Amino acid sequence: MHITNFLKHHYRHFNAAALIDAADGYNKHLAEGGKMMITLAGAMSTAEMGIQLAELIRQDKVQIISCTGANLEEDIFNLVAHDFYVRVPHYRDLTPADEQALLERHMNRVTDTCIPEEEAMRRLEHTVLKFWEKADKEGKAYFPHEFFYQILLSGELEQYYQIDPKDSWMLAAAEKNLPIICPGWEDSTLGNIYAGHVISGDIKNVHTMRTGIQYMIYLADWYTSQATEESKVGFFQIGGGIAGDFPICVVPMLHQDLQRHSVPLWGYFCQISDSTTSYGSYSGAVPNEKITWGKLGEKTPKFIIESDATIVAPLIFAIVLGQ
Repeated sequence: MHITNFLKHHYRHFNAAALIDAADGYNKHLAEGGKMMITLAGAMSTAEMGIQLAELIRQDKVQIISCTGANLEEDIFNLVAHDFYVRVPHYRDLTPADEQALLERHMNRVTDTCIPEEEAMRRLEHTVLKFWEKADKEGKAYFPHEFFYQILLSGELEQYYQIDPKDSWMLAAAEKNLPIICPGWEDSTLGNIYAGHVISGDIKNVHTMRTGIQYMIYLADWYTSQATEESKVGFFQIGGGIAGDFPICVVPMLHQDLQRHSVPLWGYFCQISDSTTSYGSYSGAVPNEKITWGKLGEKTPKFIIESDATIVAPLIFAIVLGQ
């Protein structure tokens, strides 16, 4: 536990102290029989958050994940094309001409990291299209994460693996059949590719891919069956945006729209964000605002760490994993 001991000795005030409090709260929540949802905004998979997230999944320290379509696919991009990625540490100095040169090399930049189009996106498209077309011809429909689970468990991509498979959180999730919520999947590279194949006629039924409304129904069923006063569900939010706002709303939906007043509120809340509270921003909203929306309670343990999630989340996860 050398990482935990170091952090608890040195991280005593301000955001550092909030990090320790949030990690201790996470452990306390699990120790009391609670469950945890982790939400992933931004490009956490390209930041290789999977190295620790996969271990959290294996150790049953997360029971459900909500993420953007980008995080869903980018973990697999990294799994099959890691050696072709290019890091650009001087990205702040790039000129428009430099960016154009990256485009001509088919390098799609995410801050300081370029994802290789051919080795990552097109390689995955070639495989995933077969699964889409098969389901389409059979008249079946699946969620985006279910298609990925089918592909990963089939072994078709194993020949392309370029990282240790244990560092892929999507592979760990597939092996556990972990529930995943992916709102707004359409706003992703493969979402665009799927739309293209529907337009071209390769996919006949656009509803072969299940939608965000169906994800909310799926989440409502899961939450109703899993959340009890003895085993509440916690909410660990990395970043903001739709990955966090969509799933947290399941509770007020169950209470206000379905009149299921016996369903407990979220039992723990933590957000890592560098957004500020301004102009109605959800990502920068402080936890107490969520009380007014019926998401959190007055006494729900609440933590906010105003910092870079790529720095903070691995430290919290290290404490939760007992490292």
